[in-house]
Amino acid sequence: PWTVLNYLYAGIGNESAQWLIFIIAVFGLLIALFEKSNAVVDFGFWARKFIKTPKQALVGTYILGWIIFLEDYLNNLTVGTTMKGMTDRLGVPRLQLAFVVNTVAAPVCLLIPMSSWAVYYGKLLEDQNVTVNGSGMGAYIAGLPYAFYAYVILAICLLQILGVIPKVGSLKKAWKRVEETGDVFPEGTEANIKEEAQAALEMEEGDEKHLPFNFLIPMIVMIIVTIAAGIDVLMGSAAGCVVAIIMYLVQRKMTFFEILEAGFQGMMNMGFVFVLTVLAFAVQTVNTDLGLADFVIEIASPIMKGAFLPASTFIVCGIYAYATGCFWDLAAIIIPIVIPLATAVGADPLLVGAAVFSGSALGSNTCLYGDGVILCSQGCQVKPVDLMMTTLPYAAAAGVISVILYIG
Repeated sequence: PWTVLNYLYAGIGNESAQWLIFIIAVFGLLIALFEKSNAVVDFGFWARKFIKTPKQALVGTYILGWIIFLEDYLNNLTVGTTMKGMTDRLGVPRLQLAFVVNTVAAPVCLLIPMSSWAVYYGKLLEDQNVTVNGSGMGAYIAGLPYAFYAYVILAICLLQILGVIPKVGSLKKAWKRVEETGDVFPEGTEANIKEEAQAALEMEEGDEKHLPFNFLIPMIVMIIVTIAAGIDVLMGSAAGCVVAIIMYLVQRKMTFFEILEAGFQGMMNMGFVFVLTVLAFAVQTVNTDLGLADFVIEIASPIMKGAFLPASTFIVCGIYAYATGCFWDLAAIIIPIVIPLATAVGADPLLVGAAVFSGSALGSNTCLYGDGVILCSQGCQVKPVDLMMTTLPYAAAAGVISVILYIG
């Protein structure tokens, strides 16, 4: 027991872990402010003025997924909740909506270097002395061109929306069901869910009362301050929070007490991520003390050529993430092993690191009991198993293409 406590203490005492916890807390506050003030929902209602067809609704969902890049939790839950009324009205199957929301969430958080994913992975790289211009975030940004899965799956999703890539499997059946019955829900959906959706459509207020600025202005401030501070996400997200608080108080969207309550709740909602962060850095310390990286290098160096390491890393991470539903701790376990191995076999550490991140995104898109699939299913009111089966054919195709790109 004392050994476990010592390693947990080491994880809590890690400077990178402490910095991450601060950022996660601020993200939690900002997400809670957006939710309690209905800023994101207002943005979605406002966007309906420009959307008249099913294809436009899905493209709008895709774009909104890019805009809400802070955190895949917020993305998966909020985008589906915001857009489902619009897509229901236009006859878009809920599984199609869920597919777009889920497919976009993790890859976008991976590709935009101002998200919780980017901050976390940048720190992991920095801890392994992989830096560009003296920072792990610089290394993360330099490695983004190699995050092949994220680019491929986002392209596949958009092409599927536009009709270039056909509907297959569960998605094809869902569209056929809408054509035949007009029911946007998958077969077997509970009657009360359909009744709630119909009631929500009937109770929606006019779009003219909803404006996008309460969401857009804090996001724009966050981006500008982050860039101006040298890609310092903590400074940017804190500035976004301050601006949001001032705006909501002035407009009386929220009282000061409600803001305090939302801040507390938002940070508590991130409790699981706090725990994962501490455990991840504790596991890093365990692996270092056990000499796990040196052991793997000794075994793999004679048989592993540098050209195959990125592809092998992507496959292993994708399978691990899919099987366990663990994405952040995956990187904390794998990065300290594969980065030294990459150096030993002559592979590019940035390329190998990007393969780890891509594997995490693949797992987030497909794992039945992963937080991404569960939250998206909750927001779109579909079953996680239905969403997983809808996503798998497209994610598998993106995975195969990514492996080929890593080998090439």
